[in-house]
Amino acid sequence: MAGMFTTKGRYALRVMADLASHEGWVSLGDIAKRQGISRKYLEQVISLMHKSGYVLSQRGKGGGYKLARDAEGYTLGEILRAAEGTLAPVACLDCSNAQVCPRADECPTKPVWLDLGKVTSAYLDSKTLADIASIEDDGLAALPADES
Repeated sequence: MAGMFTTKGRYALRVMADLASHEGWVSLGDIAKRQGISRKYLEQVISLMHKSGYVLSQRGKGGGYKLARDAEGYTLGEILRAAEGTLAPVACLDCSNAQVCPRADECPTKPVWLDLGKVTSAYLDSKTLADIASIEDDGLAALPADES
């Protein structure tokens, strides 16, 4: 499985964590350098965050972007929804496109996908931007060791 989330969603989390880790106005160019993301693509991502009211922008010298509220005030789920549109694990559960799967009533896998969507949403809504911003500050050393 290639993954549930697009680069847009993953980059949105990284951009927001970067902003949470820096005081004041932060330039898009600085974020692009630190995160290794092209500025052009970053403009698309930050635009989604701005439209959602998650970041403030200021033009001109000394301007840039900053969080609209404290990092504890954002859930990872809401950031990903703003970037991705949905957290549905499969396209047939994505109600944002107004298309209903013709097999929805008889699909034996639908309950699995519904449950996965609920678990995924609950987990991402239980984590805040502050949770990953501290990981961003501490680097990979803050991640738990693989206990397998």
